[in-house]
Amino acid sequence: MPLEGKIIVLRFSAMGDVAMVASVLREFSAQNPAAEMVMVTREAFKPFFDGIKNLTFHAIHPKSLHKGVNGLYKLYKELKTYQPVAIADLHDNLRSRTLCTFFRLTGIEIERIDKGRTEKWALTRSKNKIFKPLKQTVERYADVFRALAFPLSLSHELVHAPKALPTSIKELFKAPSTKKIGISPFAQHLFKVYPLAKMEEVIAILDTMGYQLFVFGGGNEEKEIAERWQDQYKSVSSLIAKVKLREELDTISNLDLMLSMDSSGMHMASLMGVPVVSIWGPTHPYAGFLGYGQSELDCIQIDHPNRPNSIYGNKPCLCGVDACIELIEPQTIVNKIKERLTNG
Repeated sequence: MPLEGKIIVLRFSAMGDVAMVASVLREFSAQNPAAEMVMVTREAFKPFFDGIKNLTFHAIHPKSLHKGVNGLYKLYKELKTYQPVAIADLHDNLRSRTLCTFFRLTGIEIERIDKGRTEKWALTRSKNKIFKPLKQTVERYADVFRALAFPLSLSHELVHAPKALPTSIKELFKAPSTKKIGISPFAQHLFKVYPLAKMEEVIAILDTMGYQLFVFGGGNEEKEIAERWQDQYKSVSSLIAKVKLREELDTISNLDLMLSMDSSGMHMASLMGVPVVSIWGPTHPYAGFLGYGQSELDCIQIDHPNRPNSIYGNKPCLCGVDACIELIEPQTIVNKIKERLTNG
């Protein structure tokens, strides 16, 4: 029998991983309407969980209030007030393990994600590579709830429900018949980024095809790049640093398609039910991080015996003189976008 009472769910970072958790919790909530969840993650990620029934959001502040062991003990005391019956650790890092230890000492049931580290090492090693698709990360999340005796069957389908556009964005969407494409060209790790000169070629071609383009994601340096594209190409609008995360999600929900790296942009689009054409370099969909509900047919990648050589994209490509992501031609990306928009 499933437990009765509040389940504390832990996943502190990164943005894309937390967005994937939100996709799972939406289905968990729908299939287990009596279950109560307390989602513990960074304050910035709160909009991902808006609208999920029976979910309470509790922020962790790892750089201030909840820093170090003493800070985690303070977080433990905060979470203890919910009188939880179990902890679903979807992170399995030092912070989450320390926090779980405090709860374990009080007899609270703990279930922890199996990240499949051995399988992932076999997938990415250079010798005797075992090249096969691994369990998707969202299913690894779901397994934690199944271990707590909750029924959970993930649909792996996109649910597109456009939200009301932010006031500041409405003017950009005044042509309803024009196809709207989001572009998320940046990533936390440089090795996952499609060369920006080639991305500009993609944008230049799309600019002539009657689409409307919106650039998402990044800091000050990326903002400058996106605004240069905006100045140069009539169909481009940069939204970097112009909208908050909630408004960004609402805008994404009104897109027809997202073009993204293997990055948080893909997972945010998935959360909003928008199809994604994704570009992959040293990472690979086989590692389990393809966006929820997305199709591997929409992944653009180069076949090479050394791929993948990285799970997170924090290692350079080992495919030879040119990185594998650099071998992808801009026209290939444009063709896939056109095909996806035409065929639906």
